[in-house]
Amino acid sequence: MSRLQLAGHIAGAGFASGDRLVVGAWDRSPIGPFVDVMWAETTGERVLFAPTAEAADFVTAVYGFDRVEVVDLRVHASLDGVSAVAPGWTLELVAAAHGWRIPVRRPAWFTRGVEGPIARALMGVRTYGVSPTGVQEWYRADAWRRIVSGRLLVDGEDRGDLAPVDPPCGFGFSEPPRTPTITAVRPLLADPEGRLARFG
Repeated sequence: MSRLQLAGHIAGAGFASGDRLVVGAWDRSPIGPFVDVMWAETTGERVLFAPTAEAADFVTAVYGFDRVEVVDLRVHASLDGVSAVAPGWTLELVAAAHGWRIPVRRPAWFTRGVEGPIARALMGVRTYGVSPTGVQEWYRADAWRRIVSGRLLVDGEDRGDLAPVDPPCGFGFSEPPRTPTITAVRPLLADPEGRLARFG
């Protein structure tokens, strides 16, 4: 079974309003560079924002949503922070100056068997699992920083202070850390059901 690889940055943050967002900025993927925003709204509705139909199709082949919107979405992400802009809303996240980095590349079995229990105990996250659509995933983190400030504006309304990512978003098998964070990560995907075959 072939495996598909991505590389980029992913950030998760909550706000006092109850909105929780997960932002992905992928420098490398089976469909080329792309960005996406997964948004758990205060109503509990799970929304995907993507800039193209292809990006939306790829993400929904892995994760579950109640609504998908293909919009003019622009995202810039690095370990220093994230900015995301789409019609009707803007997001800014600023990361701490320092975090941790793992300079050594690890095989998938190490990510699952060794890193998995450590990440679960320290950060409450899972590094391996199966998505709602049956895709196996390994989250191979290379660097991490805590987000120290953020602002979310929706139709000009400030959604309040930065807050934990709580309650869970419910997009897939794993949740972002409860503490707002940004991570340099290389996800590895395996798809026994063939949902991703057309992207390989």
